[in-house]
Formats: sequence, structure tokens, C-alpha cells
Amino acid sequence: MSGSDKRQRGGERREQILEVALQLFAQHGMAHVSTRQIAQAVGISQPSLYAHFRTAHEISAELCIRAFETLYRRSIEVMAQPGTPLEQFRRLGRAYVDFGLDHPDMYRLAFMLEPPEAVSALVQQGKDPAMEAGESAFGVLRTVLARMLDADDETVELNAQSIWASVHGLTSLLIARPHFAWVDRERLIEHHLNRICAQID
Repeated sequence: MSGSDKRQRGGERREQILEVALQLFAQHGMAHVSTRQIAQAVGISQPSLYAHFRTAHEISAELCIRAFETLYRRSIEVMAQPGTPLEQFRRLGRAYVDFGLDHPDMYRLAFMLEPPEAVSALVQQGKDPAMEAGESAFGVLRTVLARMLDADDETVELNAQSIWASVHGLTSLLIARPHFAWVDRERLIEHHLNRICAQID
């Protein structure tokens, strides 16, 4: 087998590990999934998994980074479209909800699961790359709000966090409680975003 073939197969194995781990993390929580469990689910030995990732945290961090990068790319695409800041803001909110509904396991991992204590310690120290990626995605919301509000940075931040909490609430409920007797989902999303926009405009 050539070197390029080995690299390709190694890349495929890495992607398989990430795919399986994402499902396990979403089902059981990051703190309750070990590298042994991931290796068993993939069908490889634990040493084989260590050739790609040293710890379960490395796997979860990679998955979180990918989730935030996907959200960031969608957000940038929205901001690049012509329109007023309010129109961009509304499209940004819709892109966020759609991201969660299109990638529910990714969304759970990035926004709905409590990280292990070791990860929380890294976040507090400002050393967690996944948190940095999340900040980049959140920064897009700050940017568009700064264009809309004649306010200082603290007020912009206050509004950004409040709006994020509101849109996250809807997104997480639609993911976590799919069998609730929701009204038409499209109508609900549009109504929710319209109310947020009306409060800012």
C-alpha cells in the first residue's frame, strides 16, 4: 500500500471515529463516554484509536470546533448577502436555527451538553480551542448588533447574549422535544424571529 493510500485510509478512519463519537456523546454526554467505548463502537482496538486521538476530550474538542466552524461559515454567508443590518440579523437568526435542526447531534454537543470538569477548567483558563471557535461564531452576532444599536460595547454584549439565549431556547426545544404538539414548525420559527426583530427595530 502506498503512502497516499495509507493517509487516505487513516483519514477515513479518523472520520469514522468522529462520526461514531458524535453519536455516543449526543446519547450519553461527553463525561460518560470513554475512548474504550468509542473504540468498541468503531470496531477497533483502543491503541488503534490512540493513533488518531489521545483522549476522548480531543475527540469532543475536534467535534465542537467543527460544529462552530460550520455555524460560523453559515453566518458569514448570511452576512455577505445584501440587505439592511436588520435583514442580515434576521437571516442570521434563521441560519442559527437551521444549523441546529440540520445537525442536531452537532448542536447537542456544542450547546446542550455539560462538558467534563477537565474541559471546564481549560475554558476558565482560556486555553480551550473549541471555546475560541465558539467565540468566533458568536462574534458575528455581536458585529451585526453593533451596526443596529447606537450603544456601547457592554449594551451590545448584553443584547447579543439575551438574543442568543432566546434563539437557542427555541432551537434546543425543537431538538430535544420533537414529539411535543408544536404548531407548524416553520410558522413557529418565523413568529419567534419576527418578535425578536420587532424588539430591536
